[in-house]
Amino acid sequence: MIKERLCREYIEEIERLQLSVRELEEEIIELRMQLRKKTEEVTSLSIENTSLRHKVELMERRERQILELLKKLKVPLVLVDEDEFEDINVED
Repeated sequence: MIKERLCREYIEEIERLQLSVRELEEEIIELRMQLRKKTEEVTSLSIENTSLRHKVELMERRERQILELLKKLKVPLVLVDEDEFEDINVED
């Protein structure tokens, strides 16, 4: 009687543990999928960032070349650094 009861309790505990293990395995699978998605997103953003940096570098190079050409041609030119000026309301 006691032996059967103990065995039944052990069997129930084993079943609970097995269920917990299955749930944890499913959660691990879900977390791996989320990690894979995030990794792909980071990779995509990194590629986009690299591409945009390259475009900015090209634009800056073109700007310098245009400025040099204009200087050589002695075209009157006024350069304004927007960072040095505060916003001014010109509508008044």
